[in-house]
Amino acid sequence: MTDRDLTDQDRDGDQLDLAERNSLRRVAGLSTELEDISEVEYRQLRLERVVLVGVWTEGSATDAENSLAELKALAETAGSEVLDGLIQRRQRPDPATYIGRGKVEELAEIVQATGADTVICDGELAPSQLRNLEDRTKVKVVDRTALILDIFAQHAKSREGRAQVELAQLQYMKQRLRGWGGNLSRQAGGRVGGDGGGIGSRGPGETKIETDRRRINDRIAKLRRELKDMRRTRETKRANRQRNRVPAVVIAGYTNAGKSSLLNRLTRAGVLVEDALFATLDPTTRRTETSDGREYTLSDTVGFVRHLPHQLIEAFRSTLEEVADADLVLHVVDGSHPDPEGQINAVREVFADIDALGVPEIIVVNKADAADPLVLSRLLAREPHAVVVSARTGEGIDELLGAVEADLPMPAVKIDVVLPYSRGDLLNQIHLHGEIDTLEHTPDGTHVIARVHDGLAGALAQYA
Repeated sequence: MTDRDLTDQDRDGDQLDLAERNSLRRVAGLSTELEDISEVEYRQLRLERVVLVGVWTEGSATDAENSLAELKALAETAGSEVLDGLIQRRQRPDPATYIGRGKVEELAEIVQATGADTVICDGELAPSQLRNLEDRTKVKVVDRTALILDIFAQHAKSREGRAQVELAQLQYMKQRLRGWGGNLSRQAGGRVGGDGGGIGSRGPGETKIETDRRRINDRIAKLRRELKDMRRTRETKRANRQRNRVPAVVIAGYTNAGKSSLLNRLTRAGVLVEDALFATLDPTTRRTETSDGREYTLSDTVGFVRHLPHQLIEAFRSTLEEVADADLVLHVVDGSHPDPEGQINAVREVFADIDALGVPEIIVVNKADAADPLVLSRLLAREPHAVVVSARTGEGIDELLGAVEADLPMPAVKIDVVLPYSRGDLLNQIHLHGEIDTLEHTPDGTHVIARVHDGLAGALAQYA
């Protein structure tokens, strides 16, 4: 084979297949299925028609297709009809157009042929990449980050949730302000170069982009002040639980893995359950107790996803800190997903960002009723401290509750007291926040041997 037969990348040692690099790879089965005619007529009026585009830089073809399938689920959750999905095999995304100059022309033809009005890219694009793609395809282009932010904006219900999402959107938008044509005039100096400027061509002082950027900065500062106040309220509630020594268990995991279903199954919380990504964003906390009467709190958290935008991690930091401050994390994994190991790794990346890797963890492999037994066996071999459950059928829930009871922090101080029958309040505190070894009713009072936390031990010292 001569040098003429080799591409530049081949000469650099690149092992990518020539055919893969020279063509956009169409991913089968990504168009949105609409069967009911009324649904078709209704959704055609309201849905954007989108084409998905991804760049495959590492991993296997299956990994790339799984990533684009997840992008399809995100797009449909945002309210779009997916028409086609394409993958470009490259060493790295093209800095100008994401998929390369030649492939943009192919993409423009596909967009025109399908009648799409939006292109969604499976990555975070620079402002120049967005502008170049829109100029060449003549349709709106959004990236994965903007898509996730849009879903969060649709699903946030609480005041704190809406403020967190707006903050993330503004941080994303601030870096991508741009104008078209000459309608956004720029300030010019007294003496300008030979570009036709000068008298009569000077702008009004401040460009519209600069005005927008200043307004965004003002709004960001206001939102941060509001979130700081809300954070103090959350920290006060958390401090009350810690002062009363109520252990905190947090349910975390990949979006749509079944966290809300599991919370409902364990506590009958009545949280919204929907087969959609990021269906619930606002955390829910419920009190429950172990079989031996110890109280603890169980909290649902926002779901995670691969490449969760850093703007969201920053905006939702006060919510995500519930995970870092917990005594135990129930890490929920979708056992029926094509790549559950990838879900686990993606969630642990976020745990690392919020300093939560040191929190004790139980892997909860959910949807056992729909999962492949071989996949479940593989996960159990990979994660020794794991429990297989089905929040829908109740399978494995008793085993999970036993694992939670075993992993809850144990009270530190052992006490041996005789409580007068008039101090039933202290006995109740031992039941709620301690672990009773023996309890016996005697003529002098209730004889209790138990383990309790420091504060309660001090209150019981006079009865020792």
